[in-house]
Amino acid sequence: MIKKSLLRKTVLASLISAAITSIAVLPEAGWAQSAAATLKGRAPANSDIVATNVANGSARRTKASADGSYALVGLQPGTYRVEANGASPQTVTLSVASTATLDLAAGGAAEAPAPLTTTTLEGVTVTAQNLVEVKTSEVGNTISQRQIQTIPQATRNFLEFADTVPGMVFTTDPSGHTKLTSGGQNANAVNVYIDGVGQKNYVKEGGVSGQFNSQGNPFPQLGIGEYKVITSNYKAEYDQVSSAAVTAETKSGTNEFHGEVFDTYTDQDWRKKTPAEIASGTKIHSQEREYGAALGGPIIQDTLHFFLTYEAKQFDTPKTIVPGVATINDANGQPISVLDLLPANVSSQFGAGHLPFTERLFFGKLDWEFSDRDRVEVSARVRKEEQADNIGTSNAKSASTLVRNDDKRFDARWQHSADAWFNELLFTYQKNFNNPTSLNGGNALSYTTSVGSGDPLIVNAGAAGPLATQSKGQRGPGFQDNLTFNDLHWMGDHIVKMGIKYQDLKLVAQDAGLGNSQFFYDVTAEGTQDQPYSAFFTKSVPGLSPSAQSNDKQFGTYIQDDWAINDKLTLNLGVRWDYEQNSTYLDYVTPASVVAALNGPNTGGDNPPPGQTYAQALALGGVNINDYISTGNNRSAPKNEFQPRLGFSYDLNADQEHVIFGGAGRSYDRNLYDYLQLEQTKQSLQNFRVFFRDPATGLCHHDQTPCYDFNPAFLTDPGALQSLVAASNAGTEVDLINNNIKAPYSDQFSIGMRNQVGEWMTSAAVARIISKDGLVFTLGNRYPDGAFFVNGGQPWGHGVPGFGALIIGNNGIETRTNQLLLSADKTYTKDSGWGATLAYTYTNGSQNRDINEHYAFDEATIDQYRFITSNATAKHRLVASGSLDGPWGFVFSGKLTLATPIPHSQFACYNNGAFFPTGSHCTPYSATPDGHSLGFGGKIYGYRSLDLQATKNFDLSSGLSLYVRADFLNVFNFKNYADYSTQNSGVLNDSLTSYITNGNIVGYPRTIRLTGGFRF
Repeated sequence: MIKKSLLRKTVLASLISAAITSIAVLPEAGWAQSAAATLKGRAPANSDIVATNVANGSARRTKASADGSYALVGLQPGTYRVEANGASPQTVTLSVASTATLDLAAGGAAEAPAPLTTTTLEGVTVTAQNLVEVKTSEVGNTISQRQIQTIPQATRNFLEFADTVPGMVFTTDPSGHTKLTSGGQNANAVNVYIDGVGQKNYVKEGGVSGQFNSQGNPFPQLGIGEYKVITSNYKAEYDQVSSAAVTAETKSGTNEFHGEVFDTYTDQDWRKKTPAEIASGTKIHSQEREYGAALGGPIIQDTLHFFLTYEAKQFDTPKTIVPGVATINDANGQPISVLDLLPANVSSQFGAGHLPFTERLFFGKLDWEFSDRDRVEVSARVRKEEQADNIGTSNAKSASTLVRNDDKRFDARWQHSADAWFNELLFTYQKNFNNPTSLNGGNALSYTTSVGSGDPLIVNAGAAGPLATQSKGQRGPGFQDNLTFNDLHWMGDHIVKMGIKYQDLKLVAQDAGLGNSQFFYDVTAEGTQDQPYSAFFTKSVPGLSPSAQSNDKQFGTYIQDDWAINDKLTLNLGVRWDYEQNSTYLDYVTPASVVAALNGPNTGGDNPPPGQTYAQALALGGVNINDYISTGNNRSAPKNEFQPRLGFSYDLNADQEHVIFGGAGRSYDRNLYDYLQLEQTKQSLQNFRVFFRDPATGLCHHDQTPCYDFNPAFLTDPGALQSLVAASNAGTEVDLINNNIKAPYSDQFSIGMRNQVGEWMTSAAVARIISKDGLVFTLGNRYPDGAFFVNGGQPWGHGVPGFGALIIGNNGIETRTNQLLLSADKTYTKDSGWGATLAYTYTNGSQNRDINEHYAFDEATIDQYRFITSNATAKHRLVASGSLDGPWGFVFSGKLTLATPIPHSQFACYNNGAFFPTGSHCTPYSATPDGHSLGFGGKIYGYRSLDLQATKNFDLSSGLSLYVRADFLNVFNFKNYADYSTQNSGVLNDSLTSYITNGNIVGYPRTIRLTGGFRF
């Protein structure tokens, strides 16, 4: 019987291995980014193996094969008592999304030495081996509950700790907005998986739903157990990500009631002045308060448990308002401050400001172990935010917006385990919306300067423009199923995981509102013109909805084989395939009036040749308009998104102390709906840009069209302004996207080595990440001869006849990143009383567009943009953290962050009539400002911060305790400047860029945050 069983398993393993390439053609999707752990190793042959969760009493079991190999999959991260017939029991702790090795052969010794951790569970102290995952090809690390509870923190965003992993950057900008980036890419490329469910934002930027320009947290920190950060070469189960994958496990109830209540506070009296406040001699009001509670426990002992948590934020964040252009040169080349040139009511708005913000987070979870083979989880998360936003550089408080952010998610999961397989079935529903509006009514006033090139913006004031009012979000159900075979043998041992997923979402985007016309005023050395030179406004089209809605169907599938060929070599072989149907893009029909204008006579200026059509002029400039005209039937979703994920690990001595690892893989992300919907919304809620004649010259600004005489009634009567275009589309922007658009992706390569050195786990890896096919919008307009530049001027006045500018979308944004990733981690243990992490990242990155931009109007095509040094991250970055148990119930911790200055993406421009090879006055350029000193290494630091934390615990007995905690942020009050001052001379050197020393800062000035709490 044993031989027949082995034969069946061998045949099945062969068939599944062969299916790795063929299964990718299945028309369904598998995205199962499990937070569960796997325990494998050797045990007495044919023995029964049982792993019992010490906290909640749940048990998982399997049977060892004839050769003694076993694997338990789908285990909740935590501490387990593992027993096998004929072997001594072991108590071990498993981390989130990990595969650990434990040898249960006679005597019960673990395969490799592991540090002992002491955990208090249900009032009982448990000592267990902390099994660290070392045999993986993935590049990354795990953030423990100890780190989350002790390391100093400014935001209470659980993702803040991710920057203790090499390659990760967590930043808080001057507005308090947080973001997580990795791999030389922007935040859009990140995905966070909570209990295996991706939190991807398909509409807006930020990577995680709700994180676009938000001070809020994606999840209540009290509900997070621990999480794993993978910076590259993740397995095939990870989807919709091209930089870092973060997979987190939420807390569950146990067999005892446990809870926590906390309250954190700081205000302006507990912080130092910002540079802007020092310059103004005042300190503005600011306040931060965070509070919450959690409770978990049994409903039925060992069977049914609950967990509930609530957290809230009330912030008032200081922000400095600075002009986008600080000075304007007079006729003699002498600089004049714009404060002396702008109207007094505008100049008075520069300086210190503040941003109010509120957030409420709810999370609830039920878990039901109705048998030792089955686990059911049901959970819900609600996030509500309201914040003032959009002030700072070039934006006065009067032009700010009020943003409402609502995010709801509901998940139901059923896990069933057998001796040789494990299945996970998951149903999800999400509803996430971001709704900004203008804080003030009336006209938006934009002050620009024509001195120099490009009409750079000085400041927006009055009110927010029509584009500030938006409504964007996603809602709908999803389904996924994941099947794992854990007892397959063919030339070694296999754990084969495969899955499918389907999501049917409704994506919604309203790109602008109907209020608040925007007027542009020119500022020169003589002052501000009395009459605006241009106006921007919106106008609805009868019968068309201003809101775009898309049926977005997402499919894909994957298969992953973790193949232990022997006790040294493990191969991670996987492939996934993704497919997406976005109805707004696929079914869009270019309006007949637009098609007729594109193919009709070229009526632009500069004497076009007789009989020339606009399409012919575009063709001379390299734009085939047929590539962008959609009939509703000539677009198809890409079907070639095959993503091999290949990796290996080699344990030199088969003792898990020295492991070489590496891998290569491809990963596709998504095109944001915020970009894909522009074709439709620019036509249904038309955007008009019109220009007014200068009363002195009779000409419009830069000879741009459509050109009208100015009427003061335009400033008070929106109807009068709209009457200019009542019978025409003149000035209406036309957005068209290529009919063969692709999804962005990254190719990842890595090689490295992990070493166990005493109590320290070290890792050294080299990674290369190349991302391609980012969606970019360029100016489609061309002069009649096809040129894009004539005497340095662009063809803005040569838009689509009868309409306005032609904006075309294509793939083309690329990044190239090489990184050296070094880490050293000493796991905290009760016996030693301390733990520490060191993470160093060296980055050599380049990009062909500013990492935060998807518009590129400064050259004819994205191909003409130079690759410049990346502004995604610093060249050198070091993060060190640690915690220490002190006497009398004290716990101390610290975090040191050092980074060289981040390069600034800008344009170097000639002002003397010279041109660059493309014909432009300007060329893309990246310059790095001089840094600051830290007493060693010279002026090389762009970011410096030392944060400290001290907690005093008061034991009240019977499992009850009080604590008082103080976080000392930026202890030495380092000024980490956020704003740059640039000069445009056409000379490419770093001296053109420097920090603005009286502007905004990244992070915090020296700040004290006090927290009081109660645990039971």
